[in-house]
Amino acid sequence: MRLLLVEDDPMIGESVEEGLRAEGYAVDWVRDGRLAEAALAANAPGTYDAMLLDLGLPGRSGEEVLRQLRARGLALPVLILTARDATADRVRGLDAGADDYLVKPF
Repeated sequence: MRLLLVEDDPMIGESVEEGLRAEGYAVDWVRDGRLAEAALAANAPGTYDAMLLDLGLPGRSGEEVLRQLRARGLALPVLILTARDATADRVRGLDAGADDYLVKPF
């Protein structure tokens, strides 16, 4: 299973990537929203089995990345990983097309 990890915090990104690889996942890690969009555009649909997406990213927000992904009609499963824990943030993320929402720290 190949995952796209979109996380700008080096400590969190390294930890998540290491944990996922230890469980046998292939992980492509990018550190900003524009690079996430480029990774999705450069790879054929179906390349990634899921995306783990932070919301507070440089370049383009995670919510914008998610909205663009859904506007293109891609059904890639998306798990939001964020420190934003307000109910309104969760609702906005799920309404944007996320499949689930996990609050940091986890």
